[in-house]
Amino acid sequence: MPRPPLPIGSYGSIRVYKWGSTWRARTKYRDFDGSTRRVERSGRTKAAAERNLKKSLSQRNKVQGSASLTPETKFREVAEQWMATVEKAVNAGRLSPTTLDQYRSNLQRHVLPALGELQVGREVTVPAVESFLQTLRTHKSASVAKTARSIVSGVVGYAARLGISEQNPTRETSRLDGQPKKRPRSLTLQERVQWLEQLESDDKAVRWDLPDLSRFMLATGVRIGEALALYWSDVDLTNGRVSVDHNVVRVTGKGLIRKSTKSKYGERTLPLPSWALDMLRDRFSEAVESDGPVFPDTFGGLRDPSNTRRVLRETRGSDGFAWVTSHVFRKTAATVLDEAGLSARRIADQLGHSRPSLTQDVYMGRQSLDRDAAEALESALDIEAPDVSGG
Repeated sequence: MPRPPLPIGSYGSIRVYKWGSTWRARTKYRDFDGSTRRVERSGRTKAAAERNLKKSLSQRNKVQGSASLTPETKFREVAEQWMATVEKAVNAGRLSPTTLDQYRSNLQRHVLPALGELQVGREVTVPAVESFLQTLRTHKSASVAKTARSIVSGVVGYAARLGISEQNPTRETSRLDGQPKKRPRSLTLQERVQWLEQLESDDKAVRWDLPDLSRFMLATGVRIGEALALYWSDVDLTNGRVSVDHNVVRVTGKGLIRKSTKSKYGERTLPLPSWALDMLRDRFSEAVESDGPVFPDTFGGLRDPSNTRRVLRETRGSDGFAWVTSHVFRKTAATVLDEAGLSARRIADQLGHSRPSLTQDVYMGRQSLDRDAAEALESALDIEAPDVSGG
């Protein structure tokens, strides 16, 4: 009966022998193309020759790449290689840097402590993953568990593509539904006016530009990160419109950066209601840097969205406005547009949401809107207008 071949990426017994004034170590190695080849290295001593051979074999495995992994490889090792592919996707612009940071954090804090020492092709099973995800959902949140599931799915999917795992167990795990979402709440007209009056009377809120920032988000429905990423070069004061195509995020090791919006649907040009345009003209006349951020920090650079949200919480008070977050202005703008009779498609374009249907996306323009939205938002801060927002 013929001797079975060496496993792929492995070597046989090592023979060390004297060769003149040096020593040589020799073995047979089965490469990843299935061929078995003789590999030999020398050294001044017997031990050095064997050490040099083993080092060469180790490097040979690395050159062959991740195919050196086996079903017995620990989840932790496969996760390290998978994260390298995520980093490449970020560097190529296919993924957001914030996604990389989120994955890194969740992987280190939750996934590896639970699954890191399991054999990726033997022990990372549906029951093991199900138990981990449900425990994480119970003790943390559905959101944290969903991110963890994305990571596990990515790692085991990567292993399956390498042929070292037969299935992706995350596909068979239960849904991770969160708590029922509360009905969206927006600011009424009277609340909008009261909100701005409160901020204008708070020195800290004024220092952090919260009154004007609130106005701008009410006028456009943009996210706070999009508002803080707005540069004066994005503002057309002559024609009364702004280009929204960036977002401010904090990236580990880099600090605050201005990156492109999540998708092409987020890139949009928005007309402005007159009261928002007047506010921007006033700001521009007082701006220190005419080519910097519209809402800069103390030093004229990008303002941190997280810190801005914190100050908003500190200055919103507890009587009546404790529920208000930066996203409420976005909901309020959408409510005003809805009450003005604009279609769901038009509102989605204003907010930069994805397409409601393929037909609408293919046959309707998305990059620039006419002035209907701006005209509808004219009443957002008009105290004389009737209050029809309904809370």
